[in-house]
Amino acid sequence: MTTLTCSQCKATLNCQADNINACWCNELPAILPLDEAATSCLCRDCTIKKINLFLFKLYQQPLKQQLAFAKPFYDQGKLIENLDYTMQNNYMVFSRWFFLKRGHCCKNGCTHCPFSDS
Repeated sequence: MTTLTCSQCKATLNCQADNINACWCNELPAILPLDEAATSCLCRDCTIKKINLFLFKLYQQPLKQQLAFAKPFYDQGKLIENLDYTMQNNYMVFSRWFFLKRGHCCKNGCTHCPFSDS
């Protein structure tokens, strides 16, 4: 394990690049395209912010493209706070990303439902 500093916020983080299966970043979905200009790791919060920025750009595409991109992530495992949901007044509020991965509308008028846009 190597102790590093996040290149964005300067927070300390532990990197296990020598055993990627044990590293915290392996818990996150492999959404971001590889950035060959990147030379250092980001902390969990900065990585999630970068993923959300990438997803925001995806949300500008037609719904069909968004769904196609999200489909492979449907079975990713546990939900990730600030990516799949946020906590508001002790309630989980699911994100647009969560609904895209699920791939269909439940007709409950959810806050971030991408299907109500179309």
